[in-house]
Amino acid sequence: MTTRVIVAMLWRASTLRCPHCGSTGILADWFHLKERCPRCRLHLEREENDYFLGAYMIALMFMEGFFAFAFLVVLLITWPNPPWDLIQWGGAVLLFVGIIAAYPFAKTIWLAIDLVFRPVSSKELGWYKVDQEPDSR
Repeated sequence: MTTRVIVAMLWRASTLRCPHCGSTGILADWFHLKERCPRCRLHLEREENDYFLGAYMIALMFMEGFFAFAFLVVLLITWPNPPWDLIQWGGAVLLFVGIIAAYPFAKTIWLAIDLVFRPVSSKELGWYKVDQEPDSR
């Protein structure tokens, strides 16, 4: 897989499109992906229990980094008398709202990262049903 393909997949994912084909409409709602991509039929859950734990990690790392940056900016702007109560409560609200806002982006980005390391199989694209697989006899 080339760097150009990887960048394209990550860009598509960061714009909430299918990392494989670029199709829109892969979100069932803000917290859930559809079962399959409307265009390429990619199975978006990738057939594993706990698949999106990586997405949780991505959202957590992004929001912790964003909070650290915001904390540093507020601290530098208001030094020598930083508003500690505002930082404490504002930070909690920022993290709560940020995690909810970042969640679908983290899911699609995690899907793109996984597709880089585990390329798509025809089974995942729904080109044939599992019960129609050829016998291995």
